[in-house]
Amino acid sequence: MAGTPISRCMIAQTIQLALAPVFVLVAIGNIMNLLSTRLGRVVDRSRALQGRHGETEGMDHDMVVREIRIVDRRIHLIGRALRMLVTSGLATGITVAVLFLEELFAVNLQRVAAGTFLLAVVLMMWALVLFLRETQAASEALRIPEEFLERERRL
Repeated sequence: MAGTPISRCMIAQTIQLALAPVFVLVAIGNIMNLLSTRLGRVVDRSRALQGRHGETEGMDHDMVVREIRIVDRRIHLIGRALRMLVTSGLATGITVAVLFLEELFAVNLQRVAAGTFLLAVVLMMWALVLFLRETQAASEALRIPEEFLERERRL
């Protein structure tokens, strides 16, 4: 049992080292929650627009189709962002596992841990770019169509 205090100390250090990836997992979970909520709202809007699709004609129909296209784009972007976040979460989990495996088997896996953590961060950044694009698409959908602004009229 002479090696036990050293092992406990090393395990404690490994746990401390694994805290950064765990905080990344928390951030990923929060972003996924936000995106899931947005996806639910977008899907609800999609269903409402699909119901209006057959009931409209002319300019109103064109507006419905434009918005359906934007909603479809938003659903696609959110889905991609969620996939990137899930993959990032998996890479983060692998990072934590590698840190513990390195300690348990006394092998040098620091480059592997660094690589998986870097991959996790890159994937999370990619997901955030997709989230930015989705919010831009949402803003586009919220814009008031030019024909309603009647810019040619002086008020």
